[in-house]
Amino acid sequence: MKFAKNLLAACALAALVPMQNAAAQAPASTTFTIAVIPDTQNYVDFNHQKDAGFAFDAAPMLLEQMQFVADHARSQGGDIDFVMTLGDAWQHQTLPIDPRSQALGLKRGNNPMIDAFLAPTPKVLTVEAPKVREAYELISGKVPFSAVPGNHDYDAQFPDSNHPPKPVIKSEEDIGMLHVGGLDNWRSVFSDQSDFFKDKPWYVASHDGGADNAQIFTAGGYKFLHIGLQFDAPEASLKWAEEIVKRYPGLPTIISTHDFLQTGGAREPNPIVDNHALDPDANTPQMMWDKFIARHDQIFMVLCGHEHAQWFRTDPNRFGHPIYQLLSDYQGRQQTVKDAGAKSTPEGIGDGWMRLMTFDFANSVPKVKVRTYSTHYKKFSSEVADYAKWYKGQEHPKMDDADFNAMDDFSFELTDFRARFGAPKAL
Repeated sequence: MKFAKNLLAACALAALVPMQNAAAQAPASTTFTIAVIPDTQNYVDFNHQKDAGFAFDAAPMLLEQMQFVADHARSQGGDIDFVMTLGDAWQHQTLPIDPRSQALGLKRGNNPMIDAFLAPTPKVLTVEAPKVREAYELISGKVPFSAVPGNHDYDAQFPDSNHPPKPVIKSEEDIGMLHVGGLDNWRSVFSDQSDFFKDKPWYVASHDGGADNAQIFTAGGYKFLHIGLQFDAPEASLKWAEEIVKRYPGLPTIISTHDFLQTGGAREPNPIVDNHALDPDANTPQMMWDKFIARHDQIFMVLCGHEHAQWFRTDPNRFGHPIYQLLSDYQGRQQTVKDAGAKSTPEGIGDGWMRLMTFDFANSVPKVKVRTYSTHYKKFSSEVADYAKWYKGQEHPKMDDADFNAMDDFSFELTDFRARFGAPKAL
């Protein structure tokens, strides 16, 4: 199985870890879980509710996800110590074009295909964003979390006039190109001054009104630094992130951002939404890697969404140490629509799937167990007999079933974590 072989190779990338001095007191718990909530826009899309003629209300699936996280938070007796949300909280935008894009000389083009699904609407602020706020209130005060803006969360996401759709659509490249700009809508919910984050001791830094943000959480005998970066992070965002790493040197650091890996693992922008192609100040995923991520040895993991699939890859940074990169995005899934006897929707729903990453630091070589859980079906992917049948054709059609199933239920070793960050301690 190709994926399994690649996974084994990734786990063996770094040298075996020497035994550390065990004089330090062991932490109370050597295991913890990070909950990863990928793109949720299809749940709260105003078109995916009964009052819009849809087969069922999809928004409760987001509420179910957040209630699950709240119920399993460490503060409530569970093992979830941190929550990463990967952007695209909601679906639509309010502006035909944002002021900064206009200042760049960009113009909104004519693209009937895109306008049919993403025409600006005030329902972002009356239906979609309020439902997102309601969902996040379920975890607020129970567990530290991060939110980053995805391309759908911007005030405008418009077709560029210089990249119109082709007459015959055969691939993504033929659809045309979108540009995004403006974050007033996103800040209305997730600003660094919101009740979610203001004066929270674990929310340690922010930039651009919270579009870039940093948290510190304690788990498994370590203090972890998390840095969330906005979509196609501009130069100022990367410079800010550099300052945060320098402010907290030596802490094991995780980066989350909306777009980083393609469905096959390449660090390339999606051809439909590539801000760098239209704005040189924006950075592609590979540019973010080269300019920031690979240059800082304390960064050991990157998580992303955006692409409708999942992937895992490991690459050495400039110091030869591995950085584990995970794509998690289930927004295109719509078995729930089929269950309801309705027609498929071009956007998908999500079916309640989320990632649970359990870190185990009990042994000299720590491990991470990655599982995928649906709060709608109340099952892990490994417990669904038809899992590959339901989803493989859309996400990884050329994989065999075993490899596809392994994408959502696997383990990997943090091979040199102890050498880089020391033994766990009582904190």
